[in-house]
Amino acid sequence: MTAVVQAAAPPTTRDERGGAGAAVWALALFETRRLLTRVPVLLAFAVYLGWTVWRSGKAWGGYPALQDADRATQTAPMLVGLAVLLSANLAALRSRRHGTEQHFGVLVLPPWRRTAAHALSVLAVALLTAVCVAAQFAWEALRPGAIGHGSVGELLVGPLSVLLFGLAGLLAAGLVRSALAAPLLVVFCLFLSVFGTGSGEGWGRWLVPVVVESTTNTLPSDLLGRPAGWHALYLAGLALSLGLLALLAAGGRRPVVVAGAVAMTLVGGVAQARGDSPELVRARERATLSPEQVQSCVRRDGSTYCAFPEWEPRVADWAGVVDRVRSLAGGPAHRQDLVVRQRIDARYGLSGDAALTPLERPHEVTVGTQWGGNRVPEFSAAVAGVLVAGTEKASTSICDGRIVTVMWLALGWESDPMAALRRVRLNDTVTGSDFVLQPTDGLYMTAAQTEVLRALFERPRGEVTARVKDRWAELTSPKVTAARAAQLLGVPAPEGDDKCLD
Repeated sequence: MTAVVQAAAPPTTRDERGGAGAAVWALALFETRRLLTRVPVLLAFAVYLGWTVWRSGKAWGGYPALQDADRATQTAPMLVGLAVLLSANLAALRSRRHGTEQHFGVLVLPPWRRTAAHALSVLAVALLTAVCVAAQFAWEALRPGAIGHGSVGELLVGPLSVLLFGLAGLLAAGLVRSALAAPLLVVFCLFLSVFGTGSGEGWGRWLVPVVVESTTNTLPSDLLGRPAGWHALYLAGLALSLGLLALLAAGGRRPVVVAGAVAMTLVGGVAQARGDSPELVRARERATLSPEQVQSCVRRDGSTYCAFPEWEPRVADWAGVVDRVRSLAGGPAHRQDLVVRQRIDARYGLSGDAALTPLERPHEVTVGTQWGGNRVPEFSAAVAGVLVAGTEKASTSICDGRIVTVMWLALGWESDPMAALRRVRLNDTVTGSDFVLQPTDGLYMTAAQTEVLRALFERPRGEVTARVKDRWAELTSPKVTAARAAQLLGVPAPEGDDKCLD
């Protein structure tokens, strides 16, 4: 009997279409669908979109500066990032939690390729966030009152933060095989966002993803001094480093690529910490102390309007306010030509919040870089003060009945002057005494002056305007009292206190 020895069959390999690369993409699509349908991610996107839609109708009073609008896209995606961190971590640990890790041995995908698929799913969510950021910024940029220039580097911060957080969760899954790691990491990130360096001073604040500013000042885009491009490079390098480390932790074998990502992070981190250049410091001082050197001026109806280049489209809005205020004035003020000059204090960048000092040159009015909302009655109050007192410096020192005339000129042309009065006063009041806000130092209204002004708002506008013009000389003479102004304007005498602050 003879035995037939059959040669062993050579080991077979799966000849699947596309090989391991196609399998990675297929798994990435599956994990992307799972990630986008996770409850934390769905809730985070719902809050993000809801907050963005609600805020878009209220920010900047309808007149956004795009160098501010780009930074406004950064904070809300942080919530999405934290949700992705938690969900990506749980997805990477899914097989361990369910005891199915041994079944992956029959697949063509080693652990590091499965980790790559999870990283691609995080990248997909970051790209979706980028679409949301682009839509938010485009909405502001297409508004009729938008001015200025946005920064691509600033717009990348939101999506890169989502990518960074998601890959941090993936790395945590490779280093700590526990579902508790991700929630603790989320708590740490929340602690860092509240007590971290993102809103402080110095280079350290640029180490966190979102760097907020301590003021709401709006500056020309070339004076911001934010290293947005370098910061985006830093975040991209940091996210890439975390992703590659996660691949190494899962069995990847290319540490040299990690070294390249770390070098990329260091380049961005060092460059963003260099601080303001001497040229930027000089440009800020010139814009603050000698704005006429960098501004262009135009004439409209006899008045001159000087603005920084990005604000030239705003001249028509300023001129409209000046014409309405001047139309209510009497005497020479009705035809008085003004110089409206845009002013800023840019010496400390976005971290400064210094008040502008009133101008002492005759018939010159300050206007700021923000417009819309409360800024309109504040500017009209400044215009009215100069028409009555002659200079900004003199108008901010008024503490007699001339305030009634000033505030009538400032608000009498409004469709709802009482609402405008509430917006322009410091404490949002329409009764009693309060401060009136202006681009420079404010005014002070006594309770008696407020009573007289409210009574004027209840009369027909044409009737009050005629009385103001007929009695202009006495209404604008120093030391006129609120009671005398009421008598001249045909309204009841006030009962409140008419004493100015010392």
